[in-house]
Amino acid sequence: MNTLSPFHLAIPVSDLQAARTFYSTTLALEEGRSSDEWVDYNFFGHQLVIHHAAITSPQKSKDHSEVDGKHVPVPHFGIVMDWDLWHKFAEELKSKKVKFEIEPHIRFQGKVGEQATMFFYDPSGNALEFKSFKDTSQIFAK
Repeated sequence: MNTLSPFHLAIPVSDLQAARTFYSTTLALEEGRSSDEWVDYNFFGHQLVIHHAAITSPQKSKDHSEVDGKHVPVPHFGIVMDWDLWHKFAEELKSKKVKFEIEPHIRFQGKVGEQATMFFYDPSGNALEFKSFKDTSQIFAK
């Protein structure tokens, strides 16, 4: 498969306005259609939809997986970004005082699959990972 199609991901949020502020302002995503119950976002060319759901408080993941010495929250979602854009984005998030679950760093340094990565939560406890590869041929390398 040589053509990458946009994905669609719908996630629950406990406070639609707090989530809207996070995705629109903190992550600076372009907002699409919306209603009183949901908001569409352009998530780097993909469709992310936040849906108000009956969760009473942030639901941060209790499950983690050990990856290169870090406890990665499971489940999580995110995007693979251009190397330079990832570094710029990481600095922007730091300047906005985003609380990282896993600080921006290089994972698998000097090994197959070396990548820049960072993890943080949205206001409803959805875990996000933003990563980048200097060499994109390493994305699926074994």
